Amino acid sequence: MRNKQKGFSLIELLIVVAIILIIAAIAIPNLLRSKMAANEASAVGSLRTLNTACVEYSTTYGGYPAGLANLAPAATATSAAADLIDSVLATSTKSGYVFTFTPAAAVGGNVQSYTISAAPITAGTTGQRGFFTNQSGVIRSDSSGTATIASTPIS
Repeated sequence: MRNKQKGFSLIELLIVVAIILIIAAIAIPNLLRSKMAANEASAVGSLRTLNTACVEYSTTYGGYPAGLANLAPAATATSAAADLIDSVLATSTKSGYVFTFTPAAAVGGNVQSYTISAAPITAGTTGQRGFFTNQSGVIRSDSSGTATIASTPIS
């Protein structure tokens, strides 16, 4: 009398693997879209943080900062490093976006206006839209990846 072996056949295992691959093929694009949406939300939040930090800097030191380094962390807050933003944002790169701070020409030693843009590091991978803001505090977006003052405000 033969002893029957217990276990799965090769066909059964291949069917299970095929089902897992089909589920993964459906889930991965949704995961990537979710990651891009999270990066975009982080960029908008960072722009809000930068606007708030610039207003606080202006109130304290009499003009807007000359760059992100002026808002960076420090042991003792000064106009050179006011300790208003975190060290990650001070590096100009956060959550798949590059932040560019551009001050206007200084009048009487004080910067009177600024612009900040946020562009995805890799368009279509880390983010789809670019963002823009200035001293008005209005955040604008553009799906082309480069937002300007003429872009549509976000709601």
